[in-house]
Amino acid sequence: MNSPTPDETIARAVTALKEADGLLVTAGAGMGVDSGLPDFRGNEGMWAAYPALGRARLDFTRIANPAAFLANPRLAWGFYGHRLKLYRETRPHEGFELLQRIAAPLAHGLFVFTSNVDGQFQKAGFPEARILECHGSIHHLQCLSSACPSGIWPAAGFAPIVDEAGCLLTNAFPLCPACGGIARPNILMFDDWDWLEDRTRQQRLRIDDWLARVRRPVVIEAGAGIAIPTVRHFGERVGGTFIRINPRDAQRPRQDALVLELGALDGIRRLAGRLL
Repeated sequence: MNSPTPDETIARAVTALKEADGLLVTAGAGMGVDSGLPDFRGNEGMWAAYPALGRARLDFTRIANPAAFLANPRLAWGFYGHRLKLYRETRPHEGFELLQRIAAPLAHGLFVFTSNVDGQFQKAGFPEARILECHGSIHHLQCLSSACPSGIWPAAGFAPIVDEAGCLLTNAFPLCPACGGIARPNILMFDDWDWLEDRTRQQRLRIDDWLARVRRPVVIEAGAGIAIPTVRHFGERVGGTFIRINPRDAQRPRQDALVLELGALDGIRRLAGRLL
């Protein structure tokens, strides 16, 4: 059986979206690439963005790790502080708005499931109550001490200043309001047994409730990778019409899945061009 052409795939996707009553958007790092954000695919990309980590031969799994905050908090916060500042300054690309417009006529609207910690969906105007961030958010903090009961709080009051050449935080650390100790991002890192998942747990309850009400779902997966396939696995289990947009990892999870070997923005634009 021959694979459908891109035009045939888009036509089938458009038909499914016209008949759907809810849109689930599942997004990985590739969703942010078209906004200019790095996806850290391989050490070379990360070390190009953070030369100091390259000189120290620190790969992503070692800097995105609670142990890095204990061993060298200025370096760890240099990395995360730079990312926090970058995400605050980045404007979400047009695809975010197009997804909202695609979902606007649907009876149950849309919900987002993302591994991205960048807060770009909120910045693009998606309702907070319709987003699940399965790995947490850089825009929220928790205490570095696992014994502290402080919980999770917004990072809005922390404005990092980073020496980019050395990847070092140069201003004061964000501190825990309860014990005064150093805070860390409320992000699920590698080898992380102390991540506080209360916020994400509440998001999961909301998405479970939404999915229970949707009868004709369409899943649009955008830029989700295979190295940590949390996003891919979630979307593949939902049922309904499944649309994968990915320029590299474009495997078909089941026979009836629709696959567009395109970047996230390009794929969303192609769908929107036939719908809006």
